[in-house]
Order: sequence, then structure tokens, then C-alpha cells
Amino acid sequence: MFRPDRSISRLVNAARGKNGADLLITNVNLVNTLSGSIERCNVAVKDGVIIGFENYRAEKTVDGQGGFLCPGFIEAHIHIESTLLTPPEFARAVAARGTAVVVCDPHEIANVLGVEGIQYFIRSSADLPVSVYFMLPSCVPATHLETAGAVLDVPELSILLEKYPDRFLGLGEMMNFPGVIHNDPGVMAKLEMSSNLLIDGHAPGLSGKDLNAYILAGPGSDHECVSPAEAKEKLGKGMHIMIREGTSEHNLEDLLPVVNDLNWPNFSLVSDDRHPTDLAGPGHLDYNLRRAVSLGMDPVRAVQMVTINPARYFGLKHRGALAPGYRADMVLLEDLEDFQVQQVFLQGRRREECLFENIVDPPGNSIHISGLNEKSLHVPARGKKILVMDLVQGQIYTRRGEAKPRVVHGLVQADPENDLAKLVVAERHRSTGNVGLGFVRGLGLKKGAIASTVAHDAHNLIVAGSNDQDILAAAEEVQRMKGGLAAVADEKVLASLALPVAGLMSDRPLREVTYAMDLMKQACIAMGFGHENPFMILSFLALPVIPELKLTDMGLVDVGQFRLVDLWSA
Repeated sequence: MFRPDRSISRLVNAARGKNGADLLITNVNLVNTLSGSIERCNVAVKDGVIIGFENYRAEKTVDGQGGFLCPGFIEAHIHIESTLLTPPEFARAVAARGTAVVVCDPHEIANVLGVEGIQYFIRSSADLPVSVYFMLPSCVPATHLETAGAVLDVPELSILLEKYPDRFLGLGEMMNFPGVIHNDPGVMAKLEMSSNLLIDGHAPGLSGKDLNAYILAGPGSDHECVSPAEAKEKLGKGMHIMIREGTSEHNLEDLLPVVNDLNWPNFSLVSDDRHPTDLAGPGHLDYNLRRAVSLGMDPVRAVQMVTINPARYFGLKHRGALAPGYRADMVLLEDLEDFQVQQVFLQGRRREECLFENIVDPPGNSIHISGLNEKSLHVPARGKKILVMDLVQGQIYTRRGEAKPRVVHGLVQADPENDLAKLVVAERHRSTGNVGLGFVRGLGLKKGAIASTVAHDAHNLIVAGSNDQDILAAAEEVQRMKGGLAAVADEKVLASLALPVAGLMSDRPLREVTYAMDLMKQACIAMGFGHENPFMILSFLALPVIPELKLTDMGLVDVGQFRLVDLWSA
């Protein structure tokens, strides 16, 4: 939690004008998230704290030139791993976009490395100019239908909470909603442990009595709403609604009409995931603000949804507003339409003067695969129709579909002419040799294969391809890099990006990561992909808590039934 660096009496004297301010920003339009108004004033800072809006003597004066001064933005729900950046490099990138506080759920790295991974995040984000808080990962593993690299139960979570009380704000998104409503003992033990903490929810499509049971068990927020009706029901039953606009999930346009003059404090704008090229291009929460205003939202209200609303939800005192006693995290904007960032101040210091270095050695190699070979990819023909995952444009859920398989020499093959790619998920944590096989329709893949060790949430190796030879070649390239992304055609590597940090993150700066991703994008276009970001889509095809069909190392999962099902439907 934020605490002033100096004594209260020193700040009181400064506020009364008895001693000078450190910084005075003049001639600004203050976006007051407490009053909901825009006020022409000066803003004075002492010891990293706002002391007043009047005219103070100051060591340094900055002319705001009529710009709009907002509180630093607060990201209420994101997985830093989705940016492919380490925490310090992520903080450097989002600070330039006006983000001052991040609430991160580290369950991606936790599913790979457990407590070791979480402690790496805690250490590498300590004392950064951007405040990084965490939610305790609630679902490691996410389900019993996949093999993860670790198990976190109540003892491990309790130790983390006791050791780092100032870094954890509550229990992270409870994705195992079937376990909640059916009183799974392990799930209920985590909820009991967190009964006095905030608990984030994750309950796509849940409604009626099952939703009642889920909320009663403790989850107080949800970021999975895709329709106004779903958001209204969850809002009316007491949930804080996090409207998500990320790289893969686009819910802002559908949900924004639900926000009105009476209920707006119960909404926040979040990213959940943000691809590095989007972070470097459109941006972070500044993009979400721009998008919300373009859809007709009042700009002050939009700013409130990335400042005071999440601050109040998480109980972050002295954050989310600019007023006496609040931390001087400030974003100077040219206007409230484009949200072009002119300057950022973090605890009263210019962003350019802040240090984002936090040298912590990352964990070692996390890629341990065995048994992946040509024979392990065979799918013998034994029916007339197979179940397939049908992609839904702009969403991370899939539809349950069927297809007539293409059979060659008694084996089912990918069928590029009918937009049917083979999907492979190989266990990569424990060398079990597990290989799940399935098919996905809608990728647009014409040739080659792409492979990734970013595959939510267990992050096993996932490969989509048009033929088995390229599937194996892509998998081998990823193993060689000790984790990462690879695009292969005719058994030649077209582009790749090493992700040696848990197989999830690069150890390189954002500009190098985005350059590699641009090359990957060009390779994917040449391979025929019909999507802006095939790797992001690929990463969610192994997530067995998002409807309707997904693939894990154990096989094809029917999420609605929450069980493994046969590939053959007839």
C-alpha cells in the first residue's frame, strides 16, 4: 500500500505553504475523479504526494499548457506474461502510456513454476516506479483435465500471503466455477482461506441459481461478461464488472451501454491480456480509454473507470485521484479524445527520470518434453465424423463443431482446403509423454505449422499445422530455444521468438520483441492465416475453462460437461 515517504507534519506544513513544494504543474485542466468535474488549476507536489491546487512556491515548475491532468491509470486485471515481457520491461512500457498501478494475476508463471515463479515476479517488480500488486493464483492447476508444472494449495498460498502481505490484494480469478458450485473440497478450502480477502471471479456464461451459489462462495468481480444481459445479472447480484478490451477479447462495445449514471462506480476497464505489438502500438489503458470515448462514453467517466473505481474496489488508499494526500501519479494528456500522453509523473517524478531496472536472475529451463514423434501424432480413422473446435471471431471461446475427416492411409490428416488444421498439445513440464490431438477450424492455415509454449493455463507445448512434418519441425525449434514461438513451412523455420523465462517471456526489451513478432506476422500471412494474431488465438485453444471445446495434453475437453470426450462424434 502507498505510504508517504516523509512525515505527515512535513506535508501539512507544505500544504499550508510554510515550505516550498517540490513540483508545481501550472495551467492544467484537472480531471477530478472524485467530483466528476474538470477544473482549471495548478497542482502542487511534495515528497511524492499532492498537497494542493493553489499557487505554491516550488523547486520546479512545469507549464501544463492547458493539457488535461489525470491520475495515473490503474490496470485492475492483467496477466503480465501475455505481453511476453518480464515485469521490469512491462512496467517501463506501460508507464509511457500513463499506467501507474498494475494488479496482476501471475497464474501463468505459477502454472509453470509454482511458488518459484511467483517469487521471481515479486522480486523483479519490487521498488519499480509502477506499483505492481498481485492476486494469489487460485487455480494452479486450472483444472484436473491437464498437466501443469505445479500445484498450489492452501499451504503454499498461505505462506506467500504471510511472507508478502503488502504485495497481495486477494485471491485471483476463480476459474474453476464448476468446482465452486459443486463444493469441490480443494476449491472450497481456498475460498475459506480467502474469506476476509477480495476474490476475483471468472464465470463465463454462469447465471441463475448457479451464479447465486458462485457469488455466495466469495468471488466479487467478473471480467468474462460478453453480453449486456450477462453483465446486468452479475452487476445486480453484487459483482464488480471488469469490462475487458484486450488483444484477444473485445467486450467493450457490447458492454459499455450497461454503464449509466447510477451504476458506474461498479465498473472498471481492464486488459486481461495485451500482446506486445499492441502494447507498443495502440497502447495499454490509454487505448481502452480512447476506444470507450469513441463509443460514446463521457471521458471523465471513462477515466474514473481506470482510476478511482479500481482503486476503491481493491482498497488502494490514496490512489485513483488527484487530491491532497494522494500519491502524485499523474498523466498529462493533450485532450480527452485521443488520450495522447504528453508527460507522466510517477510519485512526483518525471517518468524519464525513473529507473525501471531490477536485475533478478530468471528461473532456468522449463521445457521437458518426451515422446513427441511422428507416431505420437497419428490419429487412426475409426468413424465418419470428428469433433472440431470452431473459432469465433474476436472471442477466446470456441463452438463445438463436426467435420468429415480427411483420411490418408488410414490416418486422419489436416485438411487445409476445408480450413481444418491439426492441433497438438504435448506435456512439457514433467516429461510424461502425454500428447493430446484434435482439430480446429477457422485459422485459415494453408501450409506449415506454428508452435508455442504459451498455452493457457498449463502452458504445455501447443502446435497447429497443415501436416505432421511441419508440426514436428516447429515443436523441435521451440524446444531448441528452451521455450518460445516458431513458424515453420516445408520444415524450415520462417520466424521465431525465444521465450526462455518460463517458456512465457522474453529476456529482451519491447522493441526487440515487437520486431520479432512483426517477422512472425509476415510469416503467418505467407502461411495463409486469416487472423491478425494467430499465436494469441492458439494460446487459448488449450484453456479448458472457456467454452465449448478445448484441447489439453490429456485430450479433447467438453467444457460444458467439464470432462474429456472422444474425438469421434459418429
